[in-house]
Amino acid sequence: MKFQDMPYKRVDFNEVRTKFRGLMEEFQNAKSAEEQFEVHKKYYQLINDVETYSTIASIRHDVDTVDEFYRQEKDYYDAEMPAYQDMVIEYQKMLFQSPHRAYLEEKIGPVAFKSMELAFKGFDTKIITLMQEENALTTRYANLIAGAKIEWDGEILNLSLMTPYLRSEDQEIRKRAYERYIAYFESVGEELDQIYDQLVKNRTAQARALGYKNYVELGYYRMNRNSYGQEEVARFRRQVKEDFVPFVKKVQERRRARLGLEKLTHKEEGIYFPQGNPKPVGTPQEILECGQRMYEELSPETKEFMDFMMENELFDVLGRKTKSGGGYMTYLPNYRAPFIFANFNGTSGDVDVITHECGHAFQGYLAGMDPIKEHADVTMETAEIHSMSMEFFTNPWMKNFFGDRSEDFLKMQLEDAIIFIPYGTMVDEFQHIIYENPDMTPKQRHETWRRLEDEYRPYLSYEDSFFDEGKIWQKQLHIYMSPFYYIDYVLAQTCAFQYKIWMDENYEEAWESYLKLCRLSASDFYGNMLKKVGVKVPFEDGIMKEIAEKLEEKLEKMI
Repeated sequence: MKFQDMPYKRVDFNEVRTKFRGLMEEFQNAKSAEEQFEVHKKYYQLINDVETYSTIASIRHDVDTVDEFYRQEKDYYDAEMPAYQDMVIEYQKMLFQSPHRAYLEEKIGPVAFKSMELAFKGFDTKIITLMQEENALTTRYANLIAGAKIEWDGEILNLSLMTPYLRSEDQEIRKRAYERYIAYFESVGEELDQIYDQLVKNRTAQARALGYKNYVELGYYRMNRNSYGQEEVARFRRQVKEDFVPFVKKVQERRRARLGLEKLTHKEEGIYFPQGNPKPVGTPQEILECGQRMYEELSPETKEFMDFMMENELFDVLGRKTKSGGGYMTYLPNYRAPFIFANFNGTSGDVDVITHECGHAFQGYLAGMDPIKEHADVTMETAEIHSMSMEFFTNPWMKNFFGDRSEDFLKMQLEDAIIFIPYGTMVDEFQHIIYENPDMTPKQRHETWRRLEDEYRPYLSYEDSFFDEGKIWQKQLHIYMSPFYYIDYVLAQTCAFQYKIWMDENYEEAWESYLKLCRLSASDFYGNMLKKVGVKVPFEDGIMKEIAEKLEEKLEKMI
């Protein structure tokens, strides 16, 4: 069914509560393990209904943030979802404590039960009010960012629509665009500080109400870190600082020389060639159609997936002034349908949607075929492997998108992925410091970011007070919306680099490994799955040094 034709109705949570009570009574009265599992299948349908309707409302709100009907629906779910989560956990506790646990674990998998255990640690009815407040604050932040109105040559643009000018090959246009871009953040800077201060204090209060020292431990539970913890992540960050930042300094020095600049500033971030970055050829519709042909040629599985996406119009990718910023893939379980939301803006990022977000959606499409719903609950460090690796697996088709600048795109893509590693790691360390010290003032948070910039990105110069005062992190929505998510991109990029190295040696073998990983979904723990498909776990000692050396060889061949 086409997305526009999918019916919507507001979820009646009183009705959902009644159904949950009936399910739990039926579960308790079941006389065998098999009967309990049949009840569990009814649970799948109940939560699928809730997820489908709430997701439709969320997408339609993001598509047009000034639509009053869906704005009210978004507010409704922000308020109701914490209590709904309580219902889910109450049911899962019965499942967890079932006398038939062994049979159920065999059917659903041990990962699901570990995830339930972490969910229990991350929730209690006594924090529902705080969770509602947290939802309202994150929505306030998202609306503030989406609502930016920037005057540009007689037009009013949002932050996303400013991107082509921020990436312009003309240094003067770039400078002028950044002045307008920064001016918006400075105009709402005090409110952004206030929102974040309230979020930090809110999340800290939730953690302490649950008996934790601070939000870090609770944040890890909520990210469903079911097979590693803070110690492993800290070791990984040290590897990035010691073994990868020196490599990135060399990559950045090459970029500086290529651009003919005396020094690199934040305003040159994302700029790779003096004549400008390669841009996709064709209209947005032609880009989508080109993507459909690409996936048809890549494999039978990707052809089936992309045909389904196009036939059911499961993309909303055109940038619009009242549209929420960013991009994502989400899933509509009743239709077994991934949905891709993005903001095309005429840059290479438009093609990233067809590769990165489609990597998520492809795995979601495959996971939807698994009758065990828990297998689709992929943790984020695994989910991002699907997307970031697809960016590389589609390299052979980039000529179709970029014409005679396809080689430039491939060099830019690899360099950009390399340069991202220190930034993504810095975001993670920043959040650890902030939540370990929740009483910091906004000024101290900015100073912390600025200090970390010197450690992770020493190759950047600071010509503007906005950057020099450490305020640019306010544009990173994950810091507000999804604490501790960002390191998952870095861990995943480390795995995607391994696939890039592998596919250049044996494309078919690497693709079969990737396809196997997608199908494994969340049926096993993170490290186990990587080992099953022949990819090294990022926490292994020496891995960042090894990857840096191999990527350096690749870049040398591109010069």
